[in-house]
Amino acid sequence: MTHTTVTQGSKIVVIGAGAVGIAYAYALLNQGLTDHLAIIDLDEDMAWAQVEDLAHSVPFSGHNIQVTVGTYADCRDATMVVNCAGVAQREGETRLDLVARNVEIFESINRQVMENGFNGIYLVATNPVDVLSYVTWKQTGLPSNQVIGSGTVLDTARWRHNLSRLYNIAPSAVHAYIIGEHGDSELPVLSSGSIAGVPIPRIVAKESEKNPHVYEDVDKLFHKTRDAAYDIIRRKGNTSFGIGSALARITRAILRNEDVALPVSALLQGEYARRDIYIGTPTILNRGGVRNVVELRLDEDEFERFDASAATLRRVVESTGLTG
Repeated sequence: MTHTTVTQGSKIVVIGAGAVGIAYAYALLNQGLTDHLAIIDLDEDMAWAQVEDLAHSVPFSGHNIQVTVGTYADCRDATMVVNCAGVAQREGETRLDLVARNVEIFESINRQVMENGFNGIYLVATNPVDVLSYVTWKQTGLPSNQVIGSGTVLDTARWRHNLSRLYNIAPSAVHAYIIGEHGDSELPVLSSGSIAGVPIPRIVAKESEKNPHVYEDVDKLFHKTRDAAYDIIRRKGNTSFGIGSALARITRAILRNEDVALPVSALLQGEYARRDIYIGTPTILNRGGVRNVVELRLDEDEFERFDASAATLRRVVESTGLTG
């Protein structure tokens, strides 16, 4: 993996002033993660209104942050570009159904980003995020360590939240990942997960002595986690706060040079016996973007499910004509 010196500072350009982009922007302001936030949207009136509304929250944030209506010229000195633009997922539509429409939108966006000299970390939030992270890598020509997707960071947060409620413990005590596609073929990694330091397989095995349906219960909990977005979209039309906070967490890891592992969508280069595919897996992030991908030790069933997820994504990526 080739690493280059990325643009310094903390200026962030957000592309897309919809629900996700603004939830992310609001999280950034309240956490003080940037000194200049520029927001770009095709709907200039919407961008102006969101910027004004966000700017009015700055005095309460405890931080001195400049919020502006952006143009692609802002990308020249931006540390990060975060792409939240594109058509949204409709009720009953899978994330992979969005590919053709959003690839075309990304071609226009990425051309303008790179024409203005961007050399920072590019974070993709638009679905299908794994495919569009690959598309962004190819369209921009940036090194792969500088192109990251939100991956399964949100799925993992949902999983830890659900497990924490099941076992009546704080989510911070739950260490378990969702990996694979951010979508229907994702999977939980139970074999290496733990709760308060106790391996999850041991917890489940002990519970099965009293409750023979515990394995079914855990599987139902995973399905609830995987399908959470569909349930939320059906009721309110979009998801925003969870993904906005997930993007802010990724941003903090990068700008504060944390060397922390988060399950983002990153390029595999031999890990899990796969190459040339972006997929969600724990990845060490720092100021240069991706430091390295972490290859989890999966059991046989988990490996087969992960490989099937990667194969699904590979077929969709090949349909874009950008492979090779």
